[in-house]
Amino acid sequence: MHTIFETIEKIAFKIDHAIKTEDLGYSDSENSSGEDQLKLDVKSDYIIEEAFKSVSLVKDLISEEKEGVFPLHSNGKYTICYDPLDGSSLADVNLSVGSIFGIYAGEPRGENLVASAYVVYGPRIEIIRAVKGERPRHYRAQDGYFNLVTKEVVLKEKGKLNAPGGTQQNWCDYHKTFVDSLFAEGYRLRYSGGMVPDLHQILLKGGGIFSYPGTSDKPNGKLRQLFEVIPFAFIYEQAGGQAIDDKGKRLMDLVPAHPHDTSPCFFGSNYEIEALKKAYGTTA
Repeated sequence: MHTIFETIEKIAFKIDHAIKTEDLGYSDSENSSGEDQLKLDVKSDYIIEEAFKSVSLVKDLISEEKEGVFPLHSNGKYTICYDPLDGSSLADVNLSVGSIFGIYAGEPRGENLVASAYVVYGPRIEIIRAVKGERPRHYRAQDGYFNLVTKEVVLKEKGKLNAPGGTQQNWCDYHKTFVDSLFAEGYRLRYSGGMVPDLHQILLKGGGIFSYPGTSDKPNGKLRQLFEVIPFAFIYEQAGGQAIDDKGKRLMDLVPAHPHDTSPCFFGSNYEIEALKKAYGTTA
């Protein structure tokens, strides 16, 4: 596992350099979901693919930007599912973006996730990484290395931040009522449109909730289970919080039928997630 994390650190520096120097425009291609790809998406995907080619522990790669499985080493133990550059459309206005990695032992599904990590590319480059049975750890780049910032990242029981995703006009009534109730309690709006920086802020500021519900135009949500939802669910649970879907079920129990399946998702500290369950009428 140490080798995989070391590789992610090398990837982080290369992608950060690409963000600072490469063309920010659109390529002539689409990703597996039919969305236009930015040149940075393509470049980041290439950087990750090339980096893991020499890591014999990795059996397969599955990218948010590609269809299907990219085989690497037949004797490898892990499948890595990744989003090369989440929120890449924010790069041209100089907002933070990130890379997400889910490390699965065996078939890619929630119960087989053994570690995850994400990188934040902002004013500084930072990494949060987590392994099963341990609190997440926070690292910051300095002089070409990632140094440990805090020994453990732990969510408080109740936070102050509210990051509601999805187009509001497409929310159901009870979700809107729930979001409004948090603001009535004094929660602060923190939503950039980037999953990585918004969830990172909630995690490091001690708590709150990030929500991306099913909507009238996307009833199954927008965020992808293998690349975004499950890796972050793992980190939030390891930090002492919760991560559930709109039925109140753990996101870590997800079993994707297709690599690009999506799910409504809610990540937060315990107070907010319990309040969400009540608002949604579930006690699961």
